[in-house]
Amino acid sequence: MIAAPGRTPELGNPYQDPTARRSHLDQENRLRALGETDRDLTRLANLPGFARWLDQIRQTAGCANPIYLAGHTTTVDRDTGQILHRYTTADEPGARLAVRCRNRRASRCAPCSREHQGDTFHLVRAGLVGGKGTPDAVRTHPRLFVTLTAPSFGAVHRSGESCHPARRGTCAHGARLGCGQVHPDGDRAIGQTLCPNCYDYTGHVLWNAHAPALWKAFGDNLYHHLATLAGVSRTAVRRLVRVSAAKVAEYQKRGAIHFHAVIRLDGPTGPDTPPPAWATTDLLLDAVRTAAAAVALRPPDSPAYGEHKLGFGAQLDAHPLTSDGGGRITDEQVAAYVAKYTSKSVETAGALDHRITSAEQINARNVSSHVLALIRTAWRLGGLPELEHLRLRAWAHMLGYRGHCLTKTRAYSTTYGALRTARAEHSRTASGRPLYGDWDDGTTTESAWRYVGSGHTPGEALIAEGIAQDLALNREAAREAAVTGGP
Repeated sequence: MIAAPGRTPELGNPYQDPTARRSHLDQENRLRALGETDRDLTRLANLPGFARWLDQIRQTAGCANPIYLAGHTTTVDRDTGQILHRYTTADEPGARLAVRCRNRRASRCAPCSREHQGDTFHLVRAGLVGGKGTPDAVRTHPRLFVTLTAPSFGAVHRSGESCHPARRGTCAHGARLGCGQVHPDGDRAIGQTLCPNCYDYTGHVLWNAHAPALWKAFGDNLYHHLATLAGVSRTAVRRLVRVSAAKVAEYQKRGAIHFHAVIRLDGPTGPDTPPPAWATTDLLLDAVRTAAAAVALRPPDSPAYGEHKLGFGAQLDAHPLTSDGGGRITDEQVAAYVAKYTSKSVETAGALDHRITSAEQINARNVSSHVLALIRTAWRLGGLPELEHLRLRAWAHMLGYRGHCLTKTRAYSTTYGALRTARAEHSRTASGRPLYGDWDDGTTTESAWRYVGSGHTPGEALIAEGIAQDLALNREAAREAAVTGGP
């Protein structure tokens, strides 16, 4: 019963106590959502094509946001006009076909993210040991696993040993210069600034925005430094050796991008030819270090943010990869490490995985004060004419970084497209359906497809999630059986 005006609200009354009211409304919303899901499940179970729809969702591995297409594919013999194969969605439930969304982010779709992570593993591994169209001899070429980091923009809390233990006193803004605590993994303080007023937020955002250009400058420098160390001209070095690489971008806890890369030296035509005798692993190691240190870019000067010189940080890790696997890390470990980060994005720094369209949306986001300051800085800088080409407002949610998660040189190894095509052909073979390549060249294939929708209803989402969980449990059981030797 609602208390009369002027009376003191009764303790625990959900209509008077603000905390209890929010809890009561949350419970009502959950019950309402459960009711909608139950009704939707009943509707699905009574659909004539429910079994076929369920089969489609199983084929997408329980994709969280499937794309629905409508159309047909027909293959005919050009001489006789005989139809060799025909598929149409007219006979499918709702006259549409569900396909994967192929989102690489685990926060958006775990099943598709896992598939993309697996493709990345095989793509990177092929460039290390061969296979998938890459010669096996690449394992004998000079190879490094390199990590390039951003410079410091100000002191942040860090994990591991005592956080800034030797620093005493305060900064100009009255904040302590040291911390002295030991932050365990998962502590929300990790990556946050000791003094927000001392932190160079402008430099941080500009560095993220120019990270792709910094990587390109590093690649160009690498050829120049290889030439200097080998004693050949800069023109001749590109005719003697080719640098092949694959790199993945990762967000540190502080929100700065850094790169993990596999770098390989090939002969002049690529992985099918050996590099010259002078192109050793030690020479490549020296060239990587000096080339990274020499990178220096300057954004356009502006009274709004002053002058900035951008380069890589002093912390550079480079580990040789040996053909006998006797190094500190193996080829498989490197491939798995790189693949892991393709499923992650800016959310690892506590930021957003979707775009911001207005300044009003920024304050409404539930993020840390450090991330909020980075987003605000990116939005402010995005309004400057001299930085218009960086499109910082479109990429404010990514803290200014607009590059791809993973990039590679053309000759490094196979492609995502080739891996997906091979998987599709394997799936058709396993299902007994004919492959398009099984017919002679005298055929014509006509296809017409259109987008008709995406996503799940509440009941569909619950079923898809269950399918994804079942597949994950089956994989875990298979791994355990492989280790223990069980069935």
